[in-house]
Amino acid sequence: MKPFNVSETAVTKYLFFTGKGGVGKTSLACSTAIGLADSGKKILLISTDPASNLQDVFNQPLNGEGVQILEVPGLTVVNLDPEEAAAVYKESVVGPFRGKLPISVIQNMEEQLSGSCTVEIAAFNEFSDFITDPVKHDQYDHIIFDTAPTGHALRMLQLPSAWSTFISESTHGASCLGQLSGLEQRKEIYKQAVQTLANEKETNLILVSRPEISPLLEAARSSSELRELGIKNQILVINAILQDVDESDMVSKQLHENQQEALLQIPDSLRKYPLFTVPMRSYNLSNIGNIRRMLYEDVLTDKDSGYRLLTNELTAEDLIDDLYHTGKRVVFVMGKGGVGKTTLATKIAIGLAKRGSKVHLTTTDPANHLNYDDAIDSGISVSKIDETEVLEEYKNEVRSKMAGAISASDMEYIEEDLRSPCTQEIAVFKAFARIVEKAGQEIVVIDTAPTGHTLLLLDATESYHREVQRTQGDSSEAVRNLLPRLRNPQETEVVIVTLPEATPVFEAERLQKDLQRAGIHNKWWVVNACFSMIETKNPFLREKAMHELRWIERVKQLSNNHAALIKWSNRN
Repeated sequence: MKPFNVSETAVTKYLFFTGKGGVGKTSLACSTAIGLADSGKKILLISTDPASNLQDVFNQPLNGEGVQILEVPGLTVVNLDPEEAAAVYKESVVGPFRGKLPISVIQNMEEQLSGSCTVEIAAFNEFSDFITDPVKHDQYDHIIFDTAPTGHALRMLQLPSAWSTFISESTHGASCLGQLSGLEQRKEIYKQAVQTLANEKETNLILVSRPEISPLLEAARSSSELRELGIKNQILVINAILQDVDESDMVSKQLHENQQEALLQIPDSLRKYPLFTVPMRSYNLSNIGNIRRMLYEDVLTDKDSGYRLLTNELTAEDLIDDLYHTGKRVVFVMGKGGVGKTTLATKIAIGLAKRGSKVHLTTTDPANHLNYDDAIDSGISVSKIDETEVLEEYKNEVRSKMAGAISASDMEYIEEDLRSPCTQEIAVFKAFARIVEKAGQEIVVIDTAPTGHTLLLLDATESYHREVQRTQGDSSEAVRNLLPRLRNPQETEVVIVTLPEATPVFEAERLQKDLQRAGIHNKWWVVNACFSMIETKNPFLREKAMHELRWIERVKQLSNNHAALIKWSNRN
Protein backbone atom coordinates (compact mmCIF):
# COMPACT_ATOMS: atom_id res chain seq x y z
CA MET A 1 0.00 0.00 0.00
CA LYS A 2 1.41 3.36 -1.07
CA PRO A 3 0.66 6.83 0.33
CA PHE A 4 -2.03 8.64 -1.67
CA ASN A 5 -0.33 10.75 -4.31
CA VAL A 6 -2.26 13.36 -6.28
CA SER A 7 -0.03 13.13 -9.35
CA GLU A 8 -0.47 9.33 -9.57
CA THR A 9 -4.25 9.58 -9.22
CA ALA A 10 -5.00 12.62 -11.38
CA VAL A 11 -3.94 11.17 -14.71
CA THR A 12 -7.43 11.56 -16.23
CA LYS A 13 -9.65 14.53 -16.98
CA TYR A 14 -12.45 13.38 -14.66
CA LEU A 15 -12.07 12.14 -11.07
CA PHE A 16 -15.03 10.72 -9.17
CA PHE A 17 -14.78 10.22 -5.38
CA THR A 18 -17.32 7.83 -3.85
CA GLY A 19 -17.74 5.89 -0.62
CA LYS A 20 -19.82 5.28 2.49
CA GLY A 21 -20.88 8.38 4.45
CA GLY A 22 -18.23 9.67 6.83
CA VAL A 23 -15.18 8.02 5.27
CA GLY A 24 -13.63 11.34 4.22
CA LYS A 25 -14.37 11.47 0.50
CA THR A 26 -15.18 15.19 0.58
CA SER A 27 -11.92 15.97 2.38
CA LEU A 28 -9.96 13.86 -0.13
CA ALA A 29 -11.73 15.43 -3.10
CA CYS A 30 -11.00 18.93 -1.75
CA SER A 31 -7.38 18.09 -0.94
CA THR A 32 -6.85 16.69 -4.44
CA ALA A 33 -8.47 19.74 -6.03
CA ILE A 34 -6.37 22.19 -3.99
CA GLY A 35 -3.16 20.21 -4.62
CA LEU A 36 -3.73 20.25 -8.37
CA ALA A 37 -4.65 23.93 -8.39
CA ASP A 38 -1.53 24.77 -6.38
CA SER A 39 0.53 23.03 -9.08
CA GLY A 40 -0.85 25.43 -11.67
CA LYS A 41 -3.79 23.42 -13.01
CA LYS A 42 -7.27 24.78 -13.67
CA ILE A 43 -9.67 22.73 -11.57
CA LEU A 44 -13.46 22.42 -11.31
CA LEU A 45 -14.68 20.74 -8.09
CA ILE A 46 -18.35 19.68 -8.00
CA SER A 47 -20.02 18.39 -4.83
CA THR A 48 -23.39 16.65 -4.58
CA ASP A 49 -22.96 15.59 -0.96
CA PRO A 50 -26.07 16.64 1.06
CA ALA A 51 -23.87 16.75 4.18
CA SER A 52 -21.31 18.98 2.48
CA ASN A 53 -19.66 21.74 4.50
CA LEU A 54 -17.74 23.20 1.57
CA GLN A 55 -18.83 26.76 2.34
CA ASP A 56 -17.12 26.46 5.73
CA VAL A 57 -14.02 24.84 4.22
CA PHE A 58 -13.56 27.55 1.59
CA ASN A 59 -14.88 30.36 3.81
CA GLN A 60 -17.06 31.94 1.14
CA PRO A 61 -20.58 31.50 -0.27
CA LEU A 62 -20.96 28.82 -2.94
CA ASN A 63 -23.69 28.02 -5.45
CA GLY A 64 -24.67 25.57 -8.16
CA GLU A 65 -23.13 27.61 -10.97
CA GLY A 66 -19.50 27.81 -9.87
CA VAL A 67 -17.47 30.16 -7.65
CA GLN A 68 -13.76 30.91 -7.95
CA ILE A 69 -11.96 30.32 -4.65
CA LEU A 70 -10.08 33.42 -3.57
CA GLU A 71 -7.40 31.57 -1.57
CA VAL A 72 -6.80 28.93 -4.24
CA PRO A 73 -6.16 30.51 -7.66
CA GLY A 74 -7.26 28.21 -10.45
CA LEU A 75 -9.95 26.42 -8.39
CA THR A 76 -13.66 26.81 -9.11
CA VAL A 77 -16.20 25.06 -6.84
CA VAL A 78 -19.80 24.08 -7.62
CA ASN A 79 -21.91 23.10 -4.62
CA LEU A 80 -25.08 21.35 -5.84
CA ASP A 81 -27.90 20.76 -3.37
CA PRO A 82 -29.29 17.30 -4.20
CA GLU A 83 -32.23 17.65 -1.80
CA GLU A 84 -33.27 20.89 -3.51
CA ALA A 85 -32.72 19.35 -6.94
CA ALA A 86 -34.87 16.37 -5.93
CA ALA A 87 -37.68 18.65 -4.71
CA VAL A 88 -37.68 20.60 -7.99
CA TYR A 89 -37.57 17.40 -10.02
CA LYS A 90 -40.32 15.80 -7.94
CA GLU A 91 -42.65 18.74 -8.54
CA SER A 92 -41.87 18.72 -12.28
CA VAL A 93 -43.18 15.15 -12.42
CA VAL A 94 -46.15 15.45 -10.06
CA GLY A 95 -47.23 19.05 -10.73
CA PRO A 96 -49.00 18.46 -14.06
CA PHE A 97 -51.33 15.92 -12.39
CA ARG A 98 -52.46 18.08 -9.46
CA GLY A 99 -56.17 18.74 -9.66
CA LYS A 100 -56.58 16.06 -12.31
CA LEU A 101 -56.12 12.92 -10.22
CA PRO A 102 -57.48 11.97 -6.77
CA ILE A 103 -55.48 13.25 -3.78
CA SER A 104 -54.60 9.71 -2.71
CA VAL A 105 -53.03 9.03 -6.13
CA ILE A 106 -51.02 12.27 -5.93
CA GLN A 107 -49.82 11.31 -2.46
CA ASN A 108 -48.76 7.92 -3.77
CA MET A 109 -46.81 9.55 -6.62
CA GLU A 110 -45.11 11.94 -4.19
CA GLU A 111 -44.05 9.16 -1.86
CA GLN A 112 -42.65 7.08 -4.69
CA LEU A 113 -40.52 10.12 -5.55
CA SER A 114 -39.37 10.72 -1.95
CA GLY A 115 -36.71 8.06 -1.61
CA SER A 116 -32.93 8.22 -1.76
CA CYS A 117 -32.95 6.93 -5.35
CA THR A 118 -34.78 10.07 -6.47
CA VAL A 119 -32.24 12.30 -4.72
CA GLU A 120 -29.39 10.46 -6.38
CA ILE A 121 -30.95 10.58 -9.84
CA ALA A 122 -31.81 14.28 -9.44
CA ALA A 123 -28.18 14.95 -8.46
CA PHE A 124 -26.93 13.00 -11.47
CA ASN A 125 -29.38 14.96 -13.59
CA GLU A 126 -27.64 18.12 -12.36
CA PHE A 127 -24.01 17.15 -12.70
CA SER A 128 -24.41 15.22 -15.96
CA ASP A 129 -24.41 18.64 -17.59
CA PHE A 130 -20.89 19.17 -16.27
CA ILE A 131 -19.70 15.79 -17.58
CA THR A 132 -21.03 16.36 -21.09
CA ASP A 133 -20.30 20.10 -21.48
CA PRO A 134 -17.59 20.50 -24.17
CA VAL A 135 -16.82 24.06 -23.06
CA LYS A 136 -16.03 22.97 -19.50
CA HIS A 137 -14.07 20.01 -20.86
CA ASP A 138 -11.75 22.42 -22.67
CA GLN A 139 -11.79 25.08 -19.93
CA TYR A 140 -10.44 22.90 -17.08
CA ASP A 141 -7.49 20.54 -16.76
CA HIS A 142 -9.39 18.33 -14.30
CA ILE A 143 -13.04 18.09 -13.25
CA ILE A 144 -13.48 16.46 -9.83
CA PHE A 145 -16.77 15.10 -8.49
CA ASP A 146 -17.40 14.56 -4.79
CA THR A 147 -19.98 11.73 -4.44
CA ALA A 148 -20.43 9.62 -7.55
CA PRO A 149 -23.70 7.85 -8.50
CA THR A 150 -24.19 4.23 -7.53
CA GLY A 151 -24.35 1.38 -10.00
CA HIS A 152 -28.04 0.97 -9.22
CA ALA A 153 -28.84 4.54 -10.31
CA LEU A 154 -26.70 4.25 -13.43
CA ARG A 155 -28.36 0.99 -14.47
CA MET A 156 -31.82 2.53 -14.07
CA LEU A 157 -30.79 5.43 -16.29
CA GLN A 158 -29.87 2.99 -19.07
CA LEU A 159 -32.98 0.80 -19.00
CA PRO A 160 -35.19 1.09 -22.09
CA SER A 161 -38.41 0.88 -20.09
CA ALA A 162 -37.33 3.88 -18.03
CA TRP A 163 -38.57 6.06 -20.87
CA SER A 164 -42.00 4.44 -21.22
CA THR A 165 -45.35 5.24 -19.64
CA PHE A 166 -45.07 1.98 -17.71
CA ILE A 167 -43.26 3.69 -14.84
CA SER A 168 -45.96 6.20 -14.04
CA GLU A 169 -48.74 3.64 -14.42
CA SER A 170 -47.44 0.65 -12.47
CA THR A 171 -47.20 0.12 -8.72
CA HIS A 172 -45.80 -3.36 -8.36
CA GLY A 173 -44.81 -3.04 -4.73
CA ALA A 174 -41.10 -2.32 -5.06
CA SER A 175 -39.45 0.97 -4.33
CA CYS A 176 -38.12 3.14 -7.15
CA LEU A 177 -41.18 3.65 -9.32
CA GLY A 178 -41.47 6.82 -11.30
CA GLN A 179 -38.09 8.40 -10.56
CA LEU A 180 -37.18 8.57 -14.24
CA SER A 181 -40.54 9.54 -15.69
CA GLY A 182 -39.52 13.17 -16.20
CA LEU A 183 -36.14 12.53 -17.81
CA GLU A 184 -36.96 11.16 -21.26
CA GLN A 185 -35.68 14.21 -23.13
CA ARG A 186 -32.26 13.80 -21.50
CA LYS A 187 -31.57 10.15 -22.21
CA GLU A 188 -28.83 10.93 -24.77
CA ILE A 189 -27.05 13.11 -22.21
CA TYR A 190 -27.14 10.25 -19.69
CA LYS A 191 -25.86 7.81 -22.28
CA GLN A 192 -22.90 10.09 -22.96
CA ALA A 193 -22.30 10.63 -19.22
CA VAL A 194 -22.19 6.88 -18.49
CA GLN A 195 -19.85 6.32 -21.43
CA THR A 196 -17.52 9.00 -20.03
CA LEU A 197 -17.58 7.32 -16.62
CA ALA A 198 -16.53 4.01 -18.18
CA ASN A 199 -13.77 5.54 -20.35
CA GLU A 200 -10.52 4.71 -18.54
CA LYS A 201 -8.60 7.27 -20.61
CA GLU A 202 -10.89 10.05 -19.37
CA THR A 203 -12.04 8.96 -15.90
CA ASN A 204 -10.74 7.51 -12.66
CA LEU A 205 -13.25 6.45 -10.00
CA ILE A 206 -11.78 6.67 -6.50
CA LEU A 207 -13.39 4.38 -3.90
CA VAL A 208 -12.78 5.89 -0.45
CA SER A 209 -12.92 3.75 2.69
CA ARG A 210 -11.68 3.67 6.24
CA PRO A 211 -9.68 0.81 7.80
CA GLU A 212 -12.91 -0.72 9.14
CA ILE A 213 -14.89 -3.76 7.99
CA SER A 214 -18.21 -2.04 7.20
CA PRO A 215 -16.83 0.72 4.89
CA LEU A 216 -14.56 -1.80 3.14
CA LEU A 217 -17.51 -4.10 2.42
CA GLU A 218 -19.51 -1.11 1.14
CA ALA A 219 -16.60 -0.17 -1.14
CA ALA A 220 -16.48 -3.73 -2.47
CA ARG A 221 -20.23 -3.70 -3.16
CA SER A 222 -20.02 -0.37 -5.00
CA SER A 223 -16.99 -1.58 -6.93
CA SER A 224 -18.84 -4.70 -8.07
CA GLU A 225 -21.93 -2.75 -9.18
CA LEU A 226 -19.82 -0.31 -11.19
CA ARG A 227 -17.70 -3.09 -12.68
CA GLU A 228 -20.89 -4.72 -14.00
CA LEU A 229 -21.47 -1.53 -15.98
CA GLY A 230 -18.00 -1.64 -17.49
CA ILE A 231 -16.58 0.98 -15.09
CA LYS A 232 -13.34 -0.80 -14.23
CA ASN A 233 -11.07 2.25 -13.94
CA GLN A 234 -11.15 2.19 -10.12
CA ILE A 235 -8.72 3.17 -7.36
CA LEU A 236 -9.06 2.32 -3.64
CA VAL A 237 -8.00 4.87 -1.03
CA ILE A 238 -8.10 3.93 2.66
CA ASN A 239 -8.33 7.05 4.80
CA ALA A 240 -7.50 7.79 8.47
CA ILE A 241 -4.92 5.11 9.27
CA LEU A 242 -3.40 5.66 12.72
CA GLN A 243 0.38 5.76 12.35
CA ASP A 244 1.95 7.04 15.57
CA VAL A 245 1.04 4.32 18.05
CA ASP A 246 2.02 4.69 21.70
CA GLU A 247 2.29 1.17 23.08
CA SER A 248 1.78 2.52 26.60
CA ASP A 249 -1.58 4.04 25.61
CA MET A 250 -4.14 1.23 25.55
CA VAL A 251 -6.70 3.19 23.48
CA SER A 252 -4.42 3.96 20.56
CA LYS A 253 -2.95 0.45 20.74
CA GLN A 254 -6.41 -1.14 20.47
CA LEU A 255 -7.46 1.20 17.65
CA HIS A 256 -4.29 0.35 15.72
CA GLU A 257 -4.92 -3.38 16.18
CA ASN A 258 -8.52 -3.00 14.99
CA GLN A 259 -7.40 -1.15 11.87
CA GLN A 260 -4.68 -3.66 11.02
CA GLU A 261 -7.13 -6.52 11.41
CA ALA A 262 -9.56 -4.79 9.03
CA LEU A 263 -6.79 -4.18 6.48
CA LEU A 264 -6.02 -7.90 6.45
CA GLN A 265 -9.67 -8.50 5.50
CA ILE A 266 -9.80 -6.20 2.47
CA PRO A 267 -12.10 -8.06 0.02
CA ASP A 268 -10.21 -9.82 -2.78
CA SER A 269 -12.30 -7.97 -5.38
CA LEU A 270 -10.68 -4.68 -4.28
CA ARG A 271 -7.11 -5.94 -4.21
CA LYS A 272 -6.91 -5.96 -8.02
CA TYR A 273 -7.02 -2.16 -8.10
CA PRO A 274 -4.31 0.38 -7.17
CA LEU A 275 -4.40 0.87 -3.40
CA PHE A 276 -3.37 4.04 -1.55
CA THR A 277 -3.51 5.13 2.08
CA VAL A 278 -3.95 8.44 3.92
CA PRO A 279 -2.86 8.84 7.56
CA MET A 280 -5.24 9.84 10.33
CA ARG A 281 -4.94 13.57 10.92
CA SER A 282 -5.31 15.10 14.34
CA TYR A 283 -6.72 18.40 13.13
CA ASN A 284 -10.26 19.14 11.97
CA LEU A 285 -10.43 19.23 8.16
CA SER A 286 -12.64 22.29 8.06
CA ASN A 287 -10.52 25.00 6.44
CA ILE A 288 -8.29 25.46 3.41
CA GLY A 289 -5.04 25.40 5.41
CA ASN A 290 -5.78 22.01 6.96
CA ILE A 291 -7.19 20.53 3.74
CA ARG A 292 -4.08 21.72 1.89
CA ARG A 293 -1.74 19.85 4.26
CA MET A 294 -3.97 16.77 4.69
CA LEU A 295 -1.98 14.60 2.29
CA TYR A 296 1.45 15.78 3.36
CA GLU A 297 1.86 16.58 7.05
CA ASP A 298 0.28 16.61 10.46
CA VAL A 299 0.46 19.72 12.62
CA LEU A 300 -0.85 19.26 16.13
CA THR A 301 -2.42 22.13 17.98
CA ASP A 302 -1.82 22.41 21.71
CA LYS A 303 -3.02 18.95 22.75
CA ASP A 304 -4.72 20.30 25.89
CA SER A 305 -6.46 23.20 24.13
CA GLY A 306 -10.18 22.59 24.42
CA TYR A 307 -9.77 18.95 25.46
CA ARG A 308 -11.97 17.68 28.26
CA LEU A 309 -13.10 14.26 29.35
CA LEU A 310 -16.89 13.98 29.32
CA THR A 311 -18.43 12.70 32.56
CA ASN A 312 -21.91 12.61 34.12
CA GLU A 313 -23.57 12.02 30.75
CA LEU A 314 -26.65 9.91 30.05
CA THR A 315 -25.65 6.33 29.26
CA ALA A 316 -27.15 3.26 27.63
CA GLU A 317 -28.30 2.17 31.11
CA ASP A 318 -30.39 5.35 31.41
CA LEU A 319 -31.96 4.58 28.04
CA ILE A 320 -32.76 0.99 29.06
CA ASP A 321 -34.23 2.16 32.38
CA ASP A 322 -36.55 4.51 30.52
CA LEU A 323 -37.66 1.81 28.08
CA TYR A 324 -38.40 -0.52 31.00
CA HIS A 325 -40.27 1.96 33.19
CA THR A 326 -42.35 3.40 30.34
CA GLY A 327 -43.45 -0.10 29.30
CA LYS A 328 -42.38 -0.03 25.66
CA ARG A 329 -43.30 -3.22 23.79
CA VAL A 330 -41.42 -2.66 20.51
CA VAL A 331 -37.94 -1.10 20.30
CA PHE A 332 -36.51 -0.26 16.88
CA VAL A 333 -32.79 0.53 16.62
CA MET A 334 -32.12 2.64 13.54
CA GLY A 335 -29.04 4.13 11.95
CA LYS A 336 -26.67 3.94 9.02
CA GLY A 337 -24.41 0.93 8.64
CA GLY A 338 -21.31 0.90 10.79
CA VAL A 339 -22.58 3.03 13.68
CA GLY A 340 -22.95 0.06 16.06
CA LYS A 341 -26.69 -0.49 16.11
CA THR A 342 -26.41 -4.30 16.27
CA THR A 343 -24.28 -4.17 19.40
CA LEU A 344 -26.64 -1.61 20.93
CA ALA A 345 -29.77 -3.65 20.12
CA THR A 346 -28.19 -6.64 21.87
CA LYS A 347 -27.24 -4.50 24.86
CA ILE A 348 -30.81 -3.15 25.12
CA ALA A 349 -32.30 -6.66 24.91
CA ILE A 350 -29.98 -8.01 27.63
CA GLY A 351 -30.60 -4.96 29.83
CA LEU A 352 -34.38 -5.36 29.63
CA ALA A 353 -34.10 -9.09 30.39
CA LYS A 354 -32.00 -8.37 33.47
CA ARG A 355 -34.73 -6.03 34.66
CA GLY A 356 -37.24 -8.88 34.50
CA SER A 357 -38.80 -8.46 31.05
CA LYS A 358 -39.42 -11.26 28.60
CA VAL A 359 -37.54 -10.20 25.47
CA HIS A 360 -37.22 -11.28 21.85
CA LEU A 361 -34.24 -9.98 19.83
CA THR A 362 -34.25 -10.10 16.05
CA THR A 363 -31.64 -8.92 13.59
CA THR A 364 -30.55 -9.10 9.96
CA ASP A 365 -26.85 -8.84 10.76
CA PRO A 366 -25.12 -12.10 9.72
CA ALA A 367 -22.22 -11.32 12.09
CA ASN A 368 -24.46 -11.01 15.12
CA HIS A 369 -23.86 -14.64 16.11
CA LEU A 370 -21.03 -13.22 18.24
CA ASN A 371 -23.65 -11.69 20.53
CA TYR A 372 -26.14 -14.57 20.56
CA ASP A 373 -24.56 -16.52 23.40
CA ASP A 374 -24.75 -13.54 25.79
CA ALA A 375 -28.36 -12.88 24.78
CA ILE A 376 -29.45 -16.50 25.12
CA ASP A 377 -27.67 -16.80 28.49
CA SER A 378 -29.81 -13.85 29.62
CA GLY A 379 -33.01 -15.74 28.81
CA ILE A 380 -33.68 -13.92 25.53
CA SER A 381 -35.30 -15.63 22.56
CA VAL A 382 -33.38 -14.78 19.40
CA SER A 383 -34.16 -14.88 15.69
CA LYS A 384 -32.17 -13.88 12.64
CA ILE A 385 -33.76 -12.79 9.40
CA ASP A 386 -31.82 -13.90 6.35
CA GLU A 387 -31.90 -10.81 4.13
CA THR A 388 -31.02 -12.77 1.00
CA GLU A 389 -33.78 -15.29 1.64
CA VAL A 390 -36.59 -12.82 2.40
CA LEU A 391 -35.52 -10.54 -0.46
CA GLU A 392 -35.64 -13.39 -2.96
CA GLU A 393 -39.03 -14.46 -1.56
CA TYR A 394 -40.35 -10.92 -2.05
CA LYS A 395 -38.87 -10.68 -5.55
CA ASN A 396 -40.52 -13.93 -6.56
CA GLU A 397 -43.84 -12.67 -5.19
CA VAL A 398 -43.60 -9.57 -7.41
CA ARG A 399 -42.38 -11.53 -10.43
CA SER A 400 -45.22 -14.02 -10.22
CA LYS A 401 -47.83 -11.25 -10.14
CA MET A 402 -46.27 -9.49 -13.14
CA ALA A 403 -45.56 -12.58 -15.26
CA GLY A 404 -47.35 -12.42 -18.60
CA ALA A 405 -48.84 -9.01 -17.85
CA ILE A 406 -45.99 -6.82 -19.10
CA SER A 407 -43.39 -6.77 -21.87
CA ALA A 408 -39.86 -8.14 -21.56
CA SER A 409 -38.39 -4.60 -21.52
CA ASP A 410 -40.74 -3.56 -18.74
CA MET A 411 -39.79 -6.68 -16.77
CA GLU A 412 -36.18 -5.57 -17.14
CA TYR A 413 -37.11 -2.37 -15.32
CA ILE A 414 -38.90 -4.40 -12.64
CA GLU A 415 -35.77 -6.50 -12.11
CA GLU A 416 -33.61 -3.40 -11.68
CA ASP A 417 -36.16 -1.85 -9.35
CA LEU A 418 -36.04 -5.01 -7.24
CA ARG A 419 -32.28 -4.54 -6.79
CA SER A 420 -32.72 -1.19 -5.05
CA PRO A 421 -31.87 -0.71 -1.34
CA CYS A 422 -35.45 0.33 -0.61
CA THR A 423 -36.82 -2.94 -2.01
CA GLN A 424 -34.60 -4.83 0.42
CA GLU A 425 -35.94 -2.68 3.25
CA ILE A 426 -39.52 -3.52 2.31
CA ALA A 427 -38.77 -7.25 2.16
CA VAL A 428 -37.01 -7.22 5.53
CA PHE A 429 -39.70 -5.07 7.11
CA LYS A 430 -42.40 -7.52 6.07
CA ALA A 431 -40.40 -10.27 7.78
CA PHE A 432 -40.01 -8.10 10.91
CA ALA A 433 -43.75 -7.47 10.89
CA ARG A 434 -44.44 -11.19 11.01
CA ILE A 435 -42.11 -11.59 14.00
CA VAL A 436 -43.71 -8.74 15.94
CA GLU A 437 -47.17 -10.10 15.17
CA LYS A 438 -46.19 -13.49 16.64
CA ALA A 439 -44.26 -12.10 19.58
CA GLY A 440 -47.32 -11.80 21.84
CA GLN A 441 -46.36 -10.72 25.33
CA GLU A 442 -42.62 -10.33 24.68
CA ILE A 443 -40.81 -7.03 24.25
CA VAL A 444 -39.43 -7.12 20.73
CA VAL A 445 -36.08 -5.42 20.07
CA ILE A 446 -35.45 -4.99 16.35
CA ASP A 447 -32.06 -4.28 14.82
CA THR A 448 -31.89 -2.75 11.33
CA ALA A 449 -35.23 -1.02 10.91
CA PRO A 450 -36.75 0.55 7.76
CA THR A 451 -36.73 4.25 6.96
CA GLY A 452 -39.75 6.50 7.11
CA HIS A 453 -39.84 6.53 3.31
CA THR A 454 -40.26 2.75 3.24
CA LEU A 455 -43.08 2.92 5.79
CA LEU A 456 -44.87 5.64 3.86
CA LEU A 457 -44.39 3.77 0.60
CA LEU A 458 -46.07 0.69 2.07
CA ASP A 459 -48.87 2.85 3.44
CA ALA A 460 -49.27 4.81 0.20
CA THR A 461 -49.39 1.60 -1.82
CA GLU A 462 -52.33 0.43 0.30
CA SER A 463 -54.14 3.74 -0.28
CA TYR A 464 -53.49 3.50 -3.99
CA HIS A 465 -54.79 -0.06 -4.06
CA ARG A 466 -58.04 1.00 -2.44
CA GLU A 467 -58.40 3.92 -4.84
CA VAL A 468 -57.73 2.31 -8.22
CA GLN A 469 -57.39 -1.45 -7.51
CA ARG A 470 -54.17 -1.73 -9.49
CA THR A 471 -51.51 -2.48 -6.89
CA GLN A 472 -49.59 -5.64 -7.70
CA GLY A 473 -47.59 -5.97 -4.46
CA ASP A 474 -50.01 -5.80 -1.54
CA SER A 475 -48.86 -5.13 1.99
CA SER A 476 -49.62 -8.00 4.33
CA GLU A 477 -52.01 -7.86 7.27
CA ALA A 478 -48.98 -7.98 9.58
CA VAL A 479 -47.53 -4.86 7.95
CA ARG A 480 -50.85 -3.00 8.14
CA ASN A 481 -51.11 -3.82 11.84
CA LEU A 482 -47.54 -2.78 12.58
CA LEU A 483 -47.65 0.69 11.01
CA PRO A 484 -50.16 2.07 13.57
CA ARG A 485 -48.14 0.40 16.33
CA LEU A 486 -44.98 2.16 15.15
CA ARG A 487 -46.79 5.48 15.28
CA ASN A 488 -47.92 4.87 18.87
CA PRO A 489 -45.28 6.40 21.21
CA GLN A 490 -46.86 4.65 24.21
CA GLU A 491 -45.98 1.27 22.72
CA THR A 492 -42.98 1.84 20.45
CA GLU A 493 -39.61 3.55 20.85
CA VAL A 494 -37.27 4.27 17.96
CA VAL A 495 -33.63 4.68 19.03
CA ILE A 496 -31.49 6.54 16.49
CA VAL A 497 -27.80 5.61 16.61
CA THR A 498 -25.00 7.81 15.26
CA LEU A 499 -21.32 8.67 15.72
CA PRO A 500 -19.87 11.98 16.99
CA GLU A 501 -18.87 13.12 13.50
CA ALA A 502 -20.34 15.48 10.92
CA THR A 503 -21.61 13.10 8.22
CA PRO A 504 -23.15 10.44 10.54
CA VAL A 505 -24.97 13.17 12.50
CA PHE A 506 -26.28 14.84 9.32
CA GLU A 507 -27.45 11.44 8.03
CA ALA A 508 -29.15 10.65 11.35
CA GLU A 509 -30.85 14.03 11.31
CA ARG A 510 -32.28 13.28 7.86
CA LEU A 511 -33.45 9.90 9.16
CA GLN A 512 -35.28 11.64 12.02
CA LYS A 513 -37.05 13.98 9.58
CA ASP A 514 -37.93 11.00 7.41
CA LEU A 515 -39.53 9.26 10.39
CA GLN A 516 -41.40 12.40 11.43
CA ARG A 517 -42.83 12.61 7.91
CA ALA A 518 -44.15 9.09 8.51
CA GLY A 519 -45.77 10.15 11.79
CA ILE A 520 -43.10 8.49 13.98
CA HIS A 521 -41.52 10.63 16.70
CA ASN A 522 -38.56 9.17 18.52
CA LYS A 523 -37.32 10.19 21.94
CA TRP A 524 -33.87 8.65 22.32
CA TRP A 525 -30.61 9.06 20.42
CA VAL A 526 -27.35 7.22 21.05
CA VAL A 527 -23.93 8.66 20.19
CA ASN A 528 -21.64 5.66 19.89
CA ALA A 529 -17.84 5.24 20.02
CA CYS A 530 -17.02 8.52 21.80
CA PHE A 531 -13.29 9.09 22.34
CA SER A 532 -14.29 12.09 24.46
CA MET A 533 -15.50 9.68 27.18
CA ILE A 534 -12.29 7.67 27.53
CA GLU A 535 -8.91 8.78 28.86
CA THR A 536 -6.10 8.66 26.30
CA LYS A 537 -2.63 10.15 26.14
CA ASN A 538 -2.41 9.93 22.36
CA PRO A 539 -2.37 13.52 20.99
CA PHE A 540 -4.19 12.48 17.81
CA LEU A 541 -7.05 10.92 19.72
CA ARG A 542 -7.19 13.76 22.27
CA GLU A 543 -7.68 16.21 19.42
CA LYS A 544 -10.23 13.92 17.80
CA ALA A 545 -12.09 13.82 21.14
CA MET A 546 -12.10 17.60 21.28
CA HIS A 547 -13.71 17.83 17.83
CA GLU A 548 -16.46 15.38 18.87
CA LEU A 549 -17.94 17.86 21.33
CA ARG A 550 -19.79 20.04 18.80
CA TRP A 551 -21.53 17.01 17.29
CA ILE A 552 -22.49 15.62 20.67
CA GLU A 553 -24.03 18.99 21.50
CA ARG A 554 -25.95 18.95 18.21
CA VAL A 555 -27.41 15.52 19.01
CA LYS A 556 -28.43 16.75 22.46
CA GLN A 557 -30.37 19.56 20.79
CA LEU A 558 -32.00 17.21 18.27
CA SER A 559 -33.03 14.78 21.04
CA ASN A 560 -34.15 17.39 23.56
CA ASN A 561 -31.34 16.14 25.82
CA HIS A 562 -32.29 12.48 25.51
CA ALA A 563 -28.88 11.49 24.14
CA ALA A 564 -27.08 8.49 25.62
CA LEU A 565 -23.31 8.47 25.07
CA ILE A 566 -21.28 5.28 24.73
CA LYS A 567 -17.52 5.47 25.02
CA TRP A 568 -15.25 4.01 22.36
CA SER A 569 -14.12 0.49 23.11
CA ASN A 570 -12.41 -2.33 21.31
CA ARG A 571 -15.86 -3.87 20.70
CA ASN A 572 -17.63 -0.84 19.17
